[in-house]
Amino acid sequence: MSRIAEIEVLLFVAGEDGLTVRNLAEMLDLTPSAVLQQLEKLAEKYQSDSQSGLALLESSNRYKLVTKKDYADLLRIYAKTPINQTMSRALLETLSIVAYKQPITRVEVDDIRGVNSSGAISKLQAFDLIRENGKKEVIGRPNLYVTTEYFLDYMGINSLEELPDVSNLDLVEEEVELFTERNEIEDEN
Repeated sequence: MSRIAEIEVLLFVAGEDGLTVRNLAEMLDLTPSAVLQQLEKLAEKYQSDSQSGLALLESSNRYKLVTKKDYADLLRIYAKTPINQTMSRALLETLSIVAYKQPITRVEVDDIRGVNSSGAISKLQAFDLIRENGKKEVIGRPNLYVTTEYFLDYMGINSLEELPDVSNLDLVEEEVELFTERNEIEDEN
């Protein structure tokens, strides 16, 4: 495996949060100077490859994969397209979590879903269903996400209080009961 490819994969998965040289060095068991050399090679690769739409960005001592400026108009078109297809399960899960738990960080969404949600959060922001709303006052100061006015319009409600009450839902118990009933029926046959 190529070290550059490993760094590229890690930066892709890290999404908008990016990774520090220290993070990369620890995960790849490299020295920080070796990581910096590999990051330089990756940046050069993207700069010289006219067939790639990606670039490497360093911001606040964190490295991220971003799109090249040449594609800004295309991304604006994408961001403005209406949601005319059904939303994926990942988008619906993420949107539901933000709607009910807001303000919430991406890491908190990840903890609830059990997977990285940076892609879903980016798409929901592009669709103007959620937005950043300040920083959480903890180490690292992660972004807090909330729903938008457009979310209310999209859902056909006037306020978040009109969202269905889910406090009484206990899907795990219902699933266990259904499973138990099915087994009891099978045992009787």
